[in-house]
Amino acid sequence: PLDFPTPMHSLAIEPKRRGDEQRISEALHKLSAEDPTFKVEHHATSNETVISGLGDLHMRYILDRMAGQYHVEVSTKPPRIPYRETITARAEGHHRHKKQTGGAGQFGEVFLRVEPLKRGSGFEFVDQVKGGTIPTQFIPAVEKGVRQVLEAGPVAGFPVHDVRVIIYDGKHHPVDSKEVAFISAGKRAFMDAISKARPIILEPIVNIDITAPDANMGDIAGDISSKRGQISGTDSIQAGTLSIRGQAPLAELNNYQARLKSVTAGQGSFSLELSHYEPVPPNVQKDLAAQHAKIAHAEEQ
Repeated sequence: PLDFPTPMHSLAIEPKRRGDEQRISEALHKLSAEDPTFKVEHHATSNETVISGLGDLHMRYILDRMAGQYHVEVSTKPPRIPYRETITARAEGHHRHKKQTGGAGQFGEVFLRVEPLKRGSGFEFVDQVKGGTIPTQFIPAVEKGVRQVLEAGPVAGFPVHDVRVIIYDGKHHPVDSKEVAFISAGKRAFMDAISKARPIILEPIVNIDITAPDANMGDIAGDISSKRGQISGTDSIQAGTLSIRGQAPLAELNNYQARLKSVTAGQGSFSLELSHYEPVPPNVQKDLAAQHAKIAHAEEQ
């Protein structure tokens, strides 16, 4: 099979005009079918359509064709980094949901605990309620409330991963207990527990494989280490050319193609592959939390 160059430059796109989504999708499908170096992906975690190509010129050519040939225009921005949130300690959570408005009320009370799981384990929900303090039919409602928090964590609104939730006690009312009451109680009890469980933000760490002239090795290694990354090894591919392997946070490699181009006078190329997730440094967590608080405050206004 033919070996095509790896796409190195990515952009998130969205329609400039509402209602163009279908036409944009068709245009992207046709363009990617005829150009194997152009890739289109939908990132579910950030709900973004991301296009990737060989560089800035390639991207501009694609966008010009979309506008000229397919009559659709898009706005572009760097793709969002798929951060995650998790917890680092066990904690207890509790919430009593009680509403009384005229006639029928709402009542549900939940006690739960949270525990951190091994990285990559996902989410576990465990029912340890004894003696029917929460009737069986309302347990799924508690889980539903918990899962609402998983979608947008308390630190900076990123998805929550690697957490076990154990629901172990609660109270109900024979008349006022309803599904909606236990959804709310589950959600609030989980938020209460997470806030005490030393929550942190995790960032994606990627393997980076760079091909470049060996004369540029020092500059490339220095640049990677300045981006919180490290070089793990090098191989000589042919006379004067090295393959350089390393790891770095994805967030630090935004527009890396332009930097590599300037360091190697256009002679370098690279590819990225997700390796694992690691906690972000405290200053980065603080910045991300502040950005989230600012956006949440603006949406409330």
